[in-house]
Amino acid sequence: MALSYEDRKRQIANRAAAQVKAACEIGDIPSIVDPKRREKAFGSFKFFCETYFSTVFALEWSQDHLKVIKKIEEAVKSGGLFALAMPRGSGKTTLCQAAVLWTALTGQSQFIVLVAASAERAKDLLDTIKTWLETNELLFDDFPEACYPIRKLERIVHRQRSQTYQGEHTRIEWGADKIVFPTIPGAESSGVIVTASGMRGSDIRGQNHSRPDGTVVRPTLVLIDDPQTTESAWSYSQSRRREAIVAGDVLGMAGPGKKIAGLMACTVIRPGDMADSILNRDKHPEWKGERTKLMYSFPENEKLWNEYNEMRADELKNDGDGHLATAFYKQHRAEMDKGAKPAWPQRFNDDEISAIQHAMNLKLRDEEAFFAEYQNEPIQLQDENEQIDGEETVRKVSGLARGMVPVYANYITAFIDVQQKALFYLIAAWGDNFSGSIIDYGTYPDQHRRYFTLSDIKATLGRAAPGAGLEGSIYAGLEKLCGKILERVYLREDGAEMRINRCMIDANWGLSTDIVYQFCRQSKFSGILLPSHGRFVGAKGQQFSDYRRKNGDQIGLHWRIPFAKDRRAIRYCLIDTNYWKTFIMQRLNTAMGDPGCLTFFGVNYKEHDLLAEHLNSEYKISVTANNRTVDEWKLKVEHTDNHWFDCLVGSAVGASMCGASLNVLEKFGGAKIQRKRVSFSEIQARKKQFA
Repeated sequence: MALSYEDRKRQIANRAAAQVKAACEIGDIPSIVDPKRREKAFGSFKFFCETYFSTVFALEWSQDHLKVIKKIEEAVKSGGLFALAMPRGSGKTTLCQAAVLWTALTGQSQFIVLVAASAERAKDLLDTIKTWLETNELLFDDFPEACYPIRKLERIVHRQRSQTYQGEHTRIEWGADKIVFPTIPGAESSGVIVTASGMRGSDIRGQNHSRPDGTVVRPTLVLIDDPQTTESAWSYSQSRRREAIVAGDVLGMAGPGKKIAGLMACTVIRPGDMADSILNRDKHPEWKGERTKLMYSFPENEKLWNEYNEMRADELKNDGDGHLATAFYKQHRAEMDKGAKPAWPQRFNDDEISAIQHAMNLKLRDEEAFFAEYQNEPIQLQDENEQIDGEETVRKVSGLARGMVPVYANYITAFIDVQQKALFYLIAAWGDNFSGSIIDYGTYPDQHRRYFTLSDIKATLGRAAPGAGLEGSIYAGLEKLCGKILERVYLREDGAEMRINRCMIDANWGLSTDIVYQFCRQSKFSGILLPSHGRFVGAKGQQFSDYRRKNGDQIGLHWRIPFAKDRRAIRYCLIDTNYWKTFIMQRLNTAMGDPGCLTFFGVNYKEHDLLAEHLNSEYKISVTANNRTVDEWKLKVEHTDNHWFDCLVGSAVGASMCGASLNVLEKFGGAKIQRKRVSFSEIQARKKQFA
């Protein structure tokens, strides 16, 4: 009997469905090739690494490696938190990746989180683990229940939704930042979750996974690999922010009332960075921090090593490869190695003959980088010692509310730093003797968050003024900001009402110069507004005190207001920024209660973390030329934000214009300044020089 059309259609559909079902079914799991080897790997992370990744971990372990391996096993099996600083190139990243895989395959943790400095970096680390699962033949031999279903995907990601084993979905997930091992009855790795996250709270918070039976699994183990970047290490606020993320978001992933186990492998980049702080057992005893080094003691014979260094440097300068210096080292090796103790004797390059030579080559190439990257003991720069670092900058809080003026203050000054994306501003109150207090600071538009940089600003001038061009958005921003801060009445502690006496606006940025002048000329606050130009006056440059005064000029302490005669028809201020940055740093170093001390509003200094970063964004170098020594200030790191530092400098200059003076104080100290008498002949000589 012939089939009807509908029956034939149904038959074809059933056949297609059966074919699809057969294609989704992975079939029988292959048998384990070496059960004894697998069993030994379950109990020993060291054996797991040596067996399944012999080409990756090809060198003999150092004592520090064995220590790290032991800490990893302890964190996985018994819980606890461990932070270990390891030199660059020690294999800590690969160890972390292998630890994630070992923990997942053996089922010793049901939810593992791999954290790196950025989300992109974390995804790269997870991608390597995925490649191992897809291609490592020994892993396939001994852990087929995990590797076989993964290989059956054949790198076609959409197959994960329909894959089955014995008719049941394996529920495998194979994403860029999350993998879920296939659900295979009886397998230790069945349903284990591994995720990859960057060091942002939003990446880490809220991690959980729902099982088919309705249970919700939260992370039980975190492995953190190099959680900071060079940029974040040099940023005080970013370092503190990452610390806070670790303390709050990372350690809170397990959920209320539960603890998470973890290991952090890191490298100290600079004193006080995140890694340096986490490793400090006084600050973070919960992490049981420990530092390892490339060299535990250095060679005693400095003379021979200096000779070696000179020989090697000359050789490399003349397109050599360093083999003559290596021959010199080989000849004198016994004397040159005396007293040296390398952490990893097997670590050296093909063109070197020992770990000691390798370490000394690194040290002689860049000593500062060597002690930071390989010894985890970064050198404190001499110039940094002369400054307050990090949170010490802002510890002197006044206890007054934001906007409240201290009772000793007679002037209020403000400064606005113009940037393309936003306006940074700072307001300070000053006494006659330059005792001061920062009473307010911020940005326009307000960023509504505690930590940000100019590069990642979301609320911009352009968005605040839809339809306006660059100049128009800056003008509109200045109108809004000046209306907010210059119309306000500020209360002093004794009840006196005060207003801002002087507000200067940075006009240095090329695209904003004309618009700043236009705004200062047209604004209803024109009487207190003044465009400002910072000038880098180095030791070789002409000092402000050497300029010949012209009619109409107003001269102050390393600032001057030239007579207005150009097309802008408005006066402006020139500032010797090197002098005033040193001046501000000395005010920050002045003890609480002493004349000339600079304080900060509020009762909790930690709310000023980002301001502290700006105030510590530069370092000074004392340069001598033309019989004078000048502090020249430079940014510590390219692209570091220093905008509120500039604002504070400008506010102090404004106070000088209003009458604040250090005449009653020693320069940056306490005794009266003794002015040098100048003879009539010297005055005449100066006139001739600058005529």
